[in-house]
Amino acid sequence: MKAVAAFLLVLCYLAGSQAWRCSEAPRLSNTIQIDAGLGKVVAVTKYNRAYFLTGGRWYSLGTTGLRHVSVGPAGMWATGTSNRLYKYIAGKFQVASGLSLQQVDAGGDGQVVGIQSGNLLARCLRDSSALAYKGVGSLYWTSLSRTMRYYSCSPNNGCWGVDSSYRVYFTQRITPSSCGTSGWVNVPGHTMTMIEVSTDGSVFGVNRTGQVYQRLGISRSRPQGTAWRLVSMCMSIRHVSYDLGQLWAVTTSGLIMQCTH
Repeated sequence: MKAVAAFLLVLCYLAGSQAWRCSEAPRLSNTIQIDAGLGKVVAVTKYNRAYFLTGGRWYSLGTTGLRHVSVGPAGMWATGTSNRLYKYIAGKFQVASGLSLQQVDAGGDGQVVGIQSGNLLARCLRDSSALAYKGVGSLYWTSLSRTMRYYSCSPNNGCWGVDSSYRVYFTQRITPSSCGTSGWVNVPGHTMTMIEVSTDGSVFGVNRTGQVYQRLGISRSRPQGTAWRLVSMCMSIRHVSYDLGQLWAVTTSGLIMQCTH
């Protein structure tokens, strides 16, 4: 099975479009989720273990059972198999009490956002609490009055989310100190299972058939962009993340692809 997957990755590289060239990233078998930010790359496998990429090798981040991990200006945060929230402190993941989340994102301007388990409410943790948290006490989260299934923020380029009907939404600003938003705008054209916005404002999403799309036309006057463009991949994708010119894509078979222009 690994040989077949590797052969398909070779075909992906040879058949790459002019826009993106993809090859196999350093191998981490059975990957289900990946996140890149501030030059760092982290991932989670189907065995609920988190890893950190450095020097072309993946290193374990401990034995805590996790299913989603995020790294960014607010530090490294993760959600566990029972929806407990964790922050990476002093070399290990420590429980952050106060709310159960099924997905978390640390890519904003110091604040942390996430999706509450059960009711799918979008939540926000103010930057002062997120940055200062040392593993002691409970955290207070602000409700953003919208249900989501996935949520991602950039320091200066707004936040993007996917609701329970897979529709894409955008808010131009979340104020880190108060978690106040500028209001949500529906972004038409495609439905997505997940979406990620990078530090530089680049936006990529994956639809329900495993296709990857990039949002085009993002500008100061049109921060939600103008159109979607298909990123051609010859394998079905389940998760993506983008940082510093590198697009990281996890296939449905659990391999990681690294793509560049």
